Amino acid sequence: MDQSSIFPTSDFWPLAIGFLSLSINYFVQGGAAVANGPSWSGDPLAQERTLGLWGIFLGGFGQLLTGIYLMIGLTWFPVFANAAPLYMTAVAFSLYGIHWFVIGLRRYTHSDPGPEAWMAIPLFGLSAMGTISFWGNGDIPAAILFIGLMLIYLAEFGARWTNSETAEKAGGVFQLLTGVWLFYLAWGVTMNMANGASYWV
Repeated sequence: MDQSSIFPTSDFWPLAIGFLSLSINYFVQGGAAVANGPSWSGDPLAQERTLGLWGIFLGGFGQLLTGIYLMIGLTWFPVFANAAPLYMTAVAFSLYGIHWFVIGLRRYTHSDPGPEAWMAIPLFGLSAMGTISFWGNGDIPAAILFIGLMLIYLAEFGARWTNSETAEKAGGVFQLLTGVWLFYLAWGVTMNMANGASYWV
């Protein structure tokens, strides 16, 4: 029996959860990198642990939840239409979420960030894949997001490979700018679905 006849198609994709989770995380991580704070305790270790918690729960759990939700809705219970671009979305949210669990735990335990230079290479590739996929499907707002992610991982590679404060600040700037775009996407998706608006998303 055709599964599409069992499960009705849903237009309510959980994208806003992933967009807003990563947006909040990027505001926290990027803002702290650019402004070097604020830190009320004055303890760099305590600040790292706080940044780690935001990375684990917003960057990690929020995105992974969205990715799993989408993947299940595309495979086990096929309820999402427009599956081709949504598959790329599910892959991206899942992998970015998992990698933020690692980064968050690394920051929380104050472990060595150097090996993340190697992580930045395939994550840059995933971002490039997303850019090509969404641009090719005519979804320019999503492609812009992945261009921002490419810039983040380019800066991440430089910061982790050279321990450069300039590259670290550049990465923070790209995180903040991408966080602003993610917030717009979360706003647009939510308003379009919940209020019948027509934001460019």
